[in-house]
Amino acid sequence: MYMINSSRSEANVKQTARRIKNMERTIALHNGVKMPIIGFGTWLAWILLVCKGKSLSDALDIALETGYRHIDTAYVYENEDVVGDAVQRFLNSGKAKREDLFIVTKLFGGFHRGDEVEPALRESLKKLKLNYVDLYLIHTPMSFKKSDKELVMLVDDHIIPDPVDHLETWKAMEEVYKKGLTRAIGLSNFNIEQMQRIIDNCEIIPHNIQVECHIYWPQNELFDFCQKYNISFTAYGPIGSPGRKESRLGVLGVADINKEPAPLEDAVVKSIAEMHKKTPAQILLKYLIQRGMIVIPKSTNEGRIKENFNNQICLHWQTDQSKNDCSISTGTINIFYRARKHPDFPFEPMD
Repeated sequence: MYMINSSRSEANVKQTARRIKNMERTIALHNGVKMPIIGFGTWLAWILLVCKGKSLSDALDIALETGYRHIDTAYVYENEDVVGDAVQRFLNSGKAKREDLFIVTKLFGGFHRGDEVEPALRESLKKLKLNYVDLYLIHTPMSFKKSDKELVMLVDDHIIPDPVDHLETWKAMEEVYKKGLTRAIGLSNFNIEQMQRIIDNCEIIPHNIQVECHIYWPQNELFDFCQKYNISFTAYGPIGSPGRKESRLGVLGVADINKEPAPLEDAVVKSIAEMHKKTPAQILLKYLIQRGMIVIPKSTNEGRIKENFNNQICLHWQTDQSKNDCSISTGTINIFYRARKHPDFPFEPMD
């Protein structure tokens, strides 16, 4: 059930003015590093833009000019060099300093062995043209064999596991953090059991977890777990992942492209958006931000790039539903299909 509070107090107006002045709100990680609550996601963006005769470079320029200071990429996205070029252009323009930006990249699943983590990060830094990143994540709990020709080795459309203990990988992550190659470290696509084992055996508790999260997959239990340990929570695919269906791509695959959730098309979301003269995307992002999450929507459309960012500074309404009421549907887990037989597959078994 959705209940809307449209009141606009003097305090709210002043708060909005401060947000406009500061351009971004942040969440403090448990080591004190501040992370912007809204970032620009780049997964699949280069593919979709090429199909439309544009470039990821243009989209990044628009995002940075709009006010985004948090950019999310990964080794496996194969676009770190493009991100690096865009960041350097923006820094050279004098419109921001390096410390104003928050750059996230991720450790590829083929580099989980302890002696591979630092070289992998240094390779990413070289592509990004940076001395450090702000957050380095283990992209997936599943380690797998690399291929000289492809990112992963596949047999009968299944990845070939190359099991590495998560604790070995995490220890190496702690070392690159201590060396100052990253300001924070974290995990992506891990489940509670996998996270708990790391927490119980680590020196440095993860600063962040990044997982798919939206109204059809609200991640209530995982979010509560992270709050218990003061681990910040980033939602990727916060408005769903329509690009996953459009591109039909992804290293680890999807179970059924026709079952891709479509929160943007949900009747309830559309109704709320119409009521408040906002877009469905703004409603979906606001819902997650108000829960205390970081969001990294991606878009290849200039108007939507700006709408997604400005959502945090121009809305004066709020949704008051409880976390247990906010999920319209639990949906179906549809990602990492090629890895479903991996011993470290983080979700319930797929058929």
